[in-house]
Amino acid sequence: MSTYISDSLRTRIEETDRRRCCYCLTSEANSGIPMTFDHIQPVSKGGETTFENLCLACRSCNEFKSDSTEATDPLTGEIVPLFNPRTQRWLDHFGWSPDGTRVEGLNAVGRATIVCWRMNNPVIIVARSRWTLGGWHPPTD
Repeated sequence: MSTYISDSLRTRIEETDRRRCCYCLTSEANSGIPMTFDHIQPVSKGGETTFENLCLACRSCNEFKSDSTEATDPLTGEIVPLFNPRTQRWLDHFGWSPDGTRVEGLNAVGRATIVCWRMNNPVIIVARSRWTLGGWHPPTD
């Protein structure tokens, strides 16, 4: 299976995802690091290179996500599918801490995704606190 992504598909994804990570909402402009193209359902597990299965991801989320498709909810111990930004709304599963530095899980999918992908790792917490002070974070849309 080819993982080549055409220029037109890249442009469509970048525009749809507003040049930010579909998982933690880090913007490319804030991080200064180009987003990666992530296969939501990994190629190693049969995922295709289509708009419906690709999204932008920051390097951190993409690295920790690896080929995971499910994880354990730390609250209930239940194994649940991880967040899919093409079929689910971010706001249905996640919210921001009052200070805007931590992604908070609103349900099992959100909690499991946050833990599995280490969406609140110490480095990103420091960066988010600086972005928040500058008024650049969290996103309002």
